[in-house]
Amino acid sequence: MSVFSPQMAEQESAGEGPSAGGGLAAPPAGRHGAPSFSPLDSNSDAVQPFPRSPKLQRKIAHAAQLSQEQLSRRMQELQAERSRTEAHIQSLKKRRADLSTSTERMKQQVREHFESMRCVLQQDERAVQDSLELDLRRTRSRLDQLLKDWSQHQDQVTKSMSSVQRALSSSEEEEGKGPSDTVRISLSPKKPDASERDIRLNEERFERLLKTLSSISKQLKAQLQRKALLLDCSPMVIDRQTCSSQLAVTSEGRGVSFCGAARPAAGHPLQFDKVCCALGSSAIAAGRRYWEVDVRCCAAWAVGVAYGSLERKGRDKASKLGRNRNSWCVELRGGHLSAWHNDRRVACQGAGQTPPGRVGVWVSYDKGQLAFYDADAAAVLQRFSPAVASAFDRAHHQFTEPLYPAVRFLKPPENQVWPNHLELSNTP
Repeated sequence: MSVFSPQMAEQESAGEGPSAGGGLAAPPAGRHGAPSFSPLDSNSDAVQPFPRSPKLQRKIAHAAQLSQEQLSRRMQELQAERSRTEAHIQSLKKRRADLSTSTERMKQQVREHFESMRCVLQQDERAVQDSLELDLRRTRSRLDQLLKDWSQHQDQVTKSMSSVQRALSSSEEEEGKGPSDTVRISLSPKKPDASERDIRLNEERFERLLKTLSSISKQLKAQLQRKALLLDCSPMVIDRQTCSSQLAVTSEGRGVSFCGAARPAAGHPLQFDKVCCALGSSAIAAGRRYWEVDVRCCAAWAVGVAYGSLERKGRDKASKLGRNRNSWCVELRGGHLSAWHNDRRVACQGAGQTPPGRVGVWVSYDKGQLAFYDADAAAVLQRFSPAVASAFDRAHHQFTEPLYPAVRFLKPPENQVWPNHLELSNTP
């Protein structure tokens, strides 16, 4: 049984009857006062069961108008952003192009410096070669003169032999005259002069030259090795708040001296109260750093690095460099150089017969590496690295806290005076 609504009756009267399939045709959408239905099939996206009111339609139209204005403003903002982005991209491209130019300029400057060094070496080599050549010419001239003298003597001997031979083959009458002739042609033997032994190249001077060149070569090699360290050089100053009351810091903050009697102090929490120690003011928490400490005016010392958590109070091992897990150092005591960490000691294998005048400290924080150098000879005194088998109980793999430069004055033997001064070198 079919049921018709009044609207359907109107549609039927207008010639819009049921579809051929017997179903009901959907009413035209958008007609005012008539419900708007969508086919209830799987492809329908939304259903609007009731028509929107005129007030809602005006509100939607007004919102659409505002949205257009917003889109216009947004378009202007995006255009401005695109212009800024294009300008920044051009700037980055220019910087990228400038990188090659800057690198080439740096390479050229490096080539000029090395070329200058090569010129100096070549000039010195020519001067040394000329000196050797001059020595050769002088020695050869003296030998030539000596050879000429002996050749003349040889000629005279030969002539005398000829005269004697003629005298032997002459007549008996001439033989009677022989004794007088023999006397006239006789020659005294020529003996080598003692001065002939001195006619030789100046070998002593040449040996001194070789030793000097060898020393220069070692020093040059050391300086070239030190050059790589100086690339990581960073100025360091003493943190006055950490200094023991027996220490005095210079005005620029790089030098520290032992003054003996304790100075009046307020007892800062960061201050070492019993140990003559001081820390640097700059923390090392990343990257690579290098600095040097001038120890020439000190008879007994310790140079190293420490965590900020190093104990500052008391005289036990917790507050002494190298005697705990929070610090590393090399120290000179009784003329012997040794390295310390976690209260373990090893002798410095790279130390020379004389103590170093400057100690270099190199830190690669990210890789957990620490090295101490004889800065003048660029010789490694001790390394702390996970790549090297450690002589200490606890394997060292990485740093867990920021590091600070550290120096300590040690008490020398009784027959020596107290150390006086340490200085953080202002290396180039």
